[in-house]
Amino acid sequence: MMQQTLILIKPDGMVKSLTGNILSILSESKFKIVGAKLIRVKKELAEKHYERHKGKHFYEELIKYLTGDLYFHTNRVFALVYEGENAIDKIRNLVGNKNPEDADPKTIRGKYGRINSKTGVFENVVHASDTVEEAEREIKLWFSPGELANTLYPTKRIKIEKEELMWD
Repeated sequence: MMQQTLILIKPDGMVKSLTGNILSILSESKFKIVGAKLIRVKKELAEKHYERHKGKHFYEELIKYLTGDLYFHTNRVFALVYEGENAIDKIRNLVGNKNPEDADPKTIRGKYGRINSKTGVFENVVHASDTVEEAEREIKLWFSPGELANTLYPTKRIKIEKEELMWD
């Protein structure tokens, strides 16, 4: 089944300059990249991304982790959308277990993740969508239709007047 999936290289992956290494591993999937961008993650976006964990004891740490406020002091995240046959499961196999200590050493999290004993947070370097429904929700959260090389989901045209930041 043709699927799309969201991959985020999280602040710890960015601080450690792992983008190239992670992209090399992901290229083994032979999937198409249909979207890519570098984003400064604000608290509102992190809260929407992790909304299913709201109320759990680790929720606030997740928000601080994704925004870089926990201890990375960078709020940069590299967001990607991959498309291919059974992309979600295949990408998640390359990414590895959420807990880096339990991840196969050949996976992204097994190679580059760690548990930070100071904060108790899993530095698992990347996020990968885990279901078709979550992938769609996450892709729509992180990307607008015009930022993707393919039209993945139904779209509509609306006129919005908004203030934009322009070059001087």
